[in-house]
Amino acid sequence: MNQIKYSFIIPVKIVNDYIREAVGKILEIKRSDYEILIYPDEANSETWPNARQIATGAVGPAAKRSLSIKDSQGEILIFIDDDAYPSPDFLDKLELDFIDQNISAVGGPALTPPNDSFWQKVSGAVFLSKLSGGFPERYASVGKKHFITDWPSVNLSVRKEAFARVGGFDCAYWPGEDTKLCLDLVEKLKGKILYDPELIVWHHRRSGLIRHLKQVANYGLHRGYFAKKYPQTSFKFKYFLPSLFVVFVLLGGIFSFFPGLILNFYVLGWMIYAAALLYSAREIHKYEKNILIVLNSLYYIFLTHLVYGARFIQGFFLTFNLRSKLRKV
Repeated sequence: MNQIKYSFIIPVKIVNDYIREAVGKILEIKRSDYEILIYPDEANSETWPNARQIATGAVGPAAKRSLSIKDSQGEILIFIDDDAYPSPDFLDKLELDFIDQNISAVGGPALTPPNDSFWQKVSGAVFLSKLSGGFPERYASVGKKHFITDWPSVNLSVRKEAFARVGGFDCAYWPGEDTKLCLDLVEKLKGKILYDPELIVWHHRRSGLIRHLKQVANYGLHRGYFAKKYPQTSFKFKYFLPSLFVVFVLLGGIFSFFPGLILNFYVLGWMIYAAALLYSAREIHKYEKNILIVLNSLYYIFLTHLVYGARFIQGFFLTFNLRSKLRKV
């Protein structure tokens, strides 16, 4: 039996259909040098080849992932979500990326699966433009390999030795634990994090507008807090743009009482935003050819900007000690 080199680490609340799909897809990888560690609150009787369930109790994903320091056999830890699964050539790509011993971690894009529902694809389309989601390379195979300083843990692989040296994930944060981990790898270890556009996982999106906005709201709150607490990675102008848009919208009621130049500037602002939406639609259409999905993504984008911007303001100005709460479901 070959030595285990790679450990897939999958946190989950309960074993569900998504995790069953993920494990099945991983097992399609025709190699024998990997294992799969599944961390549910409570284990059940289901078994798979090369896979173990390890019960954790009711703790968050960051805490579950950090348990891999003692539980895993592999030298490379592959962090993915329970509702995601890797492409068949994932390990072949990853092996090439880690040849350079100076690379501490590797991240790749998380694409929307082709079998997702219409509204899941609309949710995913929101993030495919720089003007709507900010980081299309996280959701589509974009550009060439390059070094990065922050990457989400839906598709993030880390050397176990480096992960252990920084103490794993900061369990106070979720989401946001991946941003803190990347900061630790870069600043404390002087490590390098590589982006590989061909290192693909498929990630199911939120179904429906409300679930989409709840996810975005959580991201906005944490990024706003991180922009204050960890400015090295999170104090960037692009993160503040949705909040500036929220302020612009709220000032509209005041501007309406000032006809003339001020009102004209306000109208001009909406015209610029409309043009930005059209540009976003054009960018999204490069990756999503269904025009109905593209058109529906436009009002998703508008609401995403409002919700993210408002929660970013809350995180930046009104949150002084952020502690993440576990979802009930």
